[in-house]
This record gives sequence, C-alpha cells and structure tokens, in this order.
Amino acid sequence: MKHVLFGGDGFVGRVLAARLVKDGEDVVVCDIAKGDVPHYANCRFIQLDVTDRAQFSKVDIAADDMVYNLSAKMLSPLQIRAKRHDFFWPVNYYGTENIIDKMAGSDAHRLVHYTTDMIYGHTFTYPQTEEHPANPLGEYGLSKLATEHLAERWRERGMRISLFRPRLIIGPGRLGILSKLFKLVDYNLPVPMIGAGRNPYQFISVFDCAEAARLAWKAGVPNEAYNLGSDNPPPVRKLLGDLLRHAGSRSFLLPTPGWAVKRTLDLFDLVNLPIMDPEQYLIADEMCILDCTKAKQQLGWSADYRDEDMLIAAYDEYREGLKAGESGSHATPKPNATI
Repeated sequence: MKHVLFGGDGFVGRVLAARLVKDGEDVVVCDIAKGDVPHYANCRFIQLDVTDRAQFSKVDIAADDMVYNLSAKMLSPLQIRAKRHDFFWPVNYYGTENIIDKMAGSDAHRLVHYTTDMIYGHTFTYPQTEEHPANPLGEYGLSKLATEHLAERWRERGMRISLFRPRLIIGPGRLGILSKLFKLVDYNLPVPMIGAGRNPYQFISVFDCAEAARLAWKAGVPNEAYNLGSDNPPPVRKLLGDLLRHAGSRSFLLPTPGWAVKRTLDLFDLVNLPIMDPEQYLIADEMCILDCTKAKQQLGWSADYRDEDMLIAAYDEYREGLKAGESGSHATPKPNATI
C-alpha cells in the first residue's frame, strides 16, 4: 500500500507527506511544482496538473492505496467577480472529479478530501456542527460544496471518503490576507474591525490539519464530514490586541459599523476593485465557530495550537521574511494551487 497525495507539495500536503515518510510509509506526491523540502529524499514526486486528465496516466494507483486530495484554488489572490467561477472550478471541482475517476479506474476506494467551512455561508446556529445548513456565499464555497455532493455520489458506489472542513489554515509558509494586517501593525496604523470585535475568530493550524488526515486513514476512512478548528477561540478584539502588544505597535483597534463596512466592500466588489472576498467579509462579524466534537470523538483528533499563538507566530515569520528581503534573500513564490 502507498499514500498518493494530490496537491502534496502544498501547505498541508508538505506537512502530511513529511509525517507519513517519517512513519516509514510509501509516499507519492503529485503536484504542479516541486519544492525544495527534505522528505523528497525518501518519497517520489510526480509533476501533475489535476485539471489535465491526460496527465493522470503518469500515476500508478493500486486498489489498496490511500489517496488524499489537497489540491485547491484558494481565496488568495483576490479575483474580480467575473473571473471567480473560472478561477475556482477547474481545480476545485473538475480536478477532484479527475482524481476520483482515476481512483475508480484503479478500483481504489479510500480518499481523504479537504473542502472548507465556507460551504456554510452565514451562521444560522452557533456553534456550527457538520449538520449546519450549507449556503455558500461565492464561487469558492460553491465549488467546494459541489465536491461534497460528488463525494456522496461515489460513496453510494462503494468508495470511502472522509471530508474535512477547516477554518482559516495558518502556519509556517502561508500569510495570505494576514500580510495586509501585519503591514498596518508595522506602520502603526489603525487596525479596522468589521463590527465591534466581540465575536471570536477561529484558525486551524496546518499541523492539526495534517494530523486529521492521518487519523482518518488510521480510522478506516469514515464516510463522514468533519469540522476542523481551534479550541476556545478568543474574541477578535483580544486576538488582535495581543498581537499589537507582542509587536510593540502603536496601532489601535478601530471598531466599525459592520453593515456599513460590508456595503462599502460590496460596492468596491461591484466595480471590480475588491479589497476582500465577499465570502470573507460577509461573515466577519458573525459567530462563525466550528464545533469539532465529531472529529474528536470519532478520530481521536484534537487541536494542539491556540489562535493567539498561531497569529503571533505568523507575524514573527512575516518579520523574519522582511529581514531576509532586506539582506537580499528573497523567497521564490510557489506557483501551484494547493491547500
């Protein structure tokens, strides 16, 4: 048996691949680009674009192999409204369809697949369990929800597919929208909040995400969906206040009327000058907290990292990156689309 990771050179994929290699597993990483990471000395890499069905002939999948789909287009970089469907769907949905079709042709039947908490849309019940209504607010969430429907159809045909719905994944190597926040902090500028900042904000560590995938394999790949988020997330005001104190910044938190900010951001989005994606700002002042009891009880999973620590670690990484840039050392951006 081997572990085949599509999108395995991405954010979660690198952590998962390294962990499986360390455990002595046979690992094959398939991705559009190959990074410089130590575990490639002990596993195979296949260059592959999940949107191109012809390229799947490069991959040999056996019936008893364990497959992971970590390939995805994310909400960063921002896209204008007219381009969002064509940006998200080829990788998120059709790439997933190609992976499952390859599995079916090889009689492989075990898949771990990552979707997103963005399938829920607005908060109707708090906290959000896996039974929360699914009403995505944009093409990203819609494309991911479509893959869940695809998975359900294949489950009916005998596949075992575990689905994971993470909150915002952070960890070493990914800043995304946080880089905008960190610039405000560094320049001692006001840090606006959508609303009063009393609602919590929940992250999930890349390491906790990778461990969830490993545990799903160990548990026999249950035909279930699982939320992934941190425990006891603090209010936005505390989360950001701790960051400002850590950074020694003279910035201050600026509460705003949520409805007014959202309508302003709607206007910018309408004229193709997006500042944030609607799927982010429309729920920014809601109680969007995932209940992860199911993953804890069924998989023995737990979130080991706190939101406060993750945000501060991300800021410290951002600062180290700036220092490296000033000294003439520049990281090469990674061109692939993986979580």
